[in-house]
Amino acid sequence: MQDLGAALLLRGLVSERDLEDAQSAQRQIGGNLGLTLVRLGALAESDLHRVMAELWGLRQLGVDDLPDAERVRAACARVRVAPDWLRAREAVIWFAGEAEDGSEHLCIAARNPLDLALQEASEQWSAEPAQFFLTSQQALADLNAALDQTRVAEAEAATAGKDAKRLRELAEEAPVIDFVNAMFSEAIARRASDIHIEPFEDRFVVRLRIDGILTQWRAAPRANYDAVASRIKLLSAMDIAERRLPQDGRQSIRVSGREVDLRVSSLPTTWGESLVMRLLGKSKALPELSALGVAADHQAMLSKLATMPNGVVLVTGPTGSGKTTTIYRLLTQLNDGVRKIVTVEDPVEFDLPGVMQVQVKADIGLSFAAGLRSILRQDPDVIMVGEIRDGETARIAVQAALTGHLVISTVHTNSALAAAPRLMDLGVENYLLADVLRGVVGQRLARRLCRHCAGPLEEAQAAPFERAVRAVPGAPDLSAPAKWSRYKGCARCGGTGYEGRCGVYEVIEIDGELQNALRNRRSEADLAALAAARGFRDMRGDGLLKARAGLTTMAEVARVVGDGDSNE
Repeated sequence: MQDLGAALLLRGLVSERDLEDAQSAQRQIGGNLGLTLVRLGALAESDLHRVMAELWGLRQLGVDDLPDAERVRAACARVRVAPDWLRAREAVIWFAGEAEDGSEHLCIAARNPLDLALQEASEQWSAEPAQFFLTSQQALADLNAALDQTRVAEAEAATAGKDAKRLRELAEEAPVIDFVNAMFSEAIARRASDIHIEPFEDRFVVRLRIDGILTQWRAAPRANYDAVASRIKLLSAMDIAERRLPQDGRQSIRVSGREVDLRVSSLPTTWGESLVMRLLGKSKALPELSALGVAADHQAMLSKLATMPNGVVLVTGPTGSGKTTTIYRLLTQLNDGVRKIVTVEDPVEFDLPGVMQVQVKADIGLSFAAGLRSILRQDPDVIMVGEIRDGETARIAVQAALTGHLVISTVHTNSALAAAPRLMDLGVENYLLADVLRGVVGQRLARRLCRHCAGPLEEAQAAPFERAVRAVPGAPDLSAPAKWSRYKGCARCGGTGYEGRCGVYEVIEIDGELQNALRNRRSEADLAALAAARGFRDMRGDGLLKARAGLTTMAEVARVVGDGDSNE
């Protein structure tokens, strides 16, 4: 029989260093090698079970395959075993399948069906050999919660004192570690950008933001919440005893063999702290502009703006719209070894070799404004400011552009053309802004259609959209056949009809007439009219082109940028 560790190494699921660390931990604290690798973050439990199933011919059972609590409770009573003993062995039992003589056979589902204690106990519980199955922590958790209400009551009593020592002990218990690891593994597997943990009176809910949409992963008893919250706060170097004030934390963690940067925000609410975690994967390469969904004409305009010798280029959009990725791609193009590029960010989301990157640390006075002032003494050619959020940062950025630097930054507005009025509202003089503003980019992220299940839109339904797209200013060549599509939903996309996201953009270069309009503090509507006369394509127009190409749907375009019908 092949050794589990060797099998995992052979399939490239763990490294030799991971295996050595797990074996060392196993020698010190005991336990199963595979589950030790899972708890160390070196391996996903789904991968472990897949290999175990191959090696030992074990069938895997999911949440829907396990019996209900009553059947498990009845089986425990029948063989006279305490549910707590099974919980400690991470297993459940039940009887199933009537034979000709009216008997039933014993079934055992466990995270480690090869556990010797379980094997020996099964021989005492049943004269016939038991049938063993593999199951996961996630599948066991809901069933165990329903099985033992007494344990829930004890947990509530144990955490009633709210002392930090007890919370720390709870956070380091194996079931809590497994729950949190399973949550992170699920989020990574489903490409979630954020995890939301929300406490209520009798339960807490875990939701994942996937492709910009929140979906519930699971709910668990409220009594388990304090231990789970403490575990997350420990991971992110936060104060587990402080639950009255909001906190922020960040840490690098290992999930399913991957390095992930974790940013955590806690907010005290009526029933406990709401926790939101942003997952930032340490990917090896930035996507090209074309992979981000930037059209060819917009790519040319962005490249022109990024190579300006001086001035300000702004990227606008809401949180999570991909602004930083767009800017990083532009900085990569500029990073030719001749220019000195310095950034000030909160946080530094991607390591750019050859670029000096500064992390904002507001608690010690290193704000965007303070960092920007110091950067100017570093003789930079290009400066990237993570966000212009106050008047001081805005004014320093403009002064930097006036003294010969190219400044690239982000600002939160609903459209590209709203960026200029926003900077004026922050105290930047209109005549100075007109002199330095070179261009503005607006962007949103729309969900991509699942390539496995998307279907064509009926001609009658697509006709209004085809007429609309031909009226889009600055639309590129429309001679290619239209691919208007609709979503369906399949197992590959979780039934949503979408998988992944693409950008919807608007890009405008500030020319002489627009500069004059800024000097005269013309309204956003006037700026839009001037831009339209120059072939400016707004985000809805760009979304129409994406939908025509079959990348997304008009319903999705309407969701992210508004306006227009969304009949599918």
